[in-house]
Amino acid sequence: MEFVEVLTQRRSVRSYKPQPVEESKLKRIFEAANMAPSAGNLQAYQVQVVRDQAKRKALAKAAHDQGFIAEAPVCLVFCADPNRSAAKYDKRGSELYSVQDATIAGAFAMLAAVDLGLATVWVGDFDEKKVQQVLEVKSIRPVAMFSLGYAAELPAPSPRRAIEEIFQGDFPQTD
Repeated sequence: MEFVEVLTQRRSVRSYKPQPVEESKLKRIFEAANMAPSAGNLQAYQVQVVRDQAKRKALAKAAHDQGFIAEAPVCLVFCADPNRSAAKYDKRGSELYSVQDATIAGAFAMLAAVDLGLATVWVGDFDEKKVQQVLEVKSIRPVAMFSLGYAAELPAPSPRRAIEEIFQGDFPQTD
């Protein structure tokens, strides 16, 4: 797929087929996330791959009963590793750069999934402590998760703000 097509085809999908995601596709998604830029190239994040049904149900509950998390065959939880970033960048690294690193990796993974014919939805509304308990982690911070699988629906594109509302300053003039 051409890159712009990947961007225009991405949707927030909340209904999934029970079909498992092929190992080769998961590997390509992981490789794409690994290519994401990060502060100081520290890659101050970890990604928890959750395929276990019981854990996906627990994650769905921790995400205020967003059941599609349990429905999809895979859930990826992107976690900031504050200590990894703080070693070089102190407080700004632990509080900001590690979160940015995790979210950029998540965006790369999400776009790779679309390119491979898979569907996702970004989930940021969850109880962070409960997610840590489900994943049995303490020193990393869950910042985003998404369900991953084959779409059982194709939602219409979401409306977008006009680019003139978003981009300020020296805006390009049309020819």
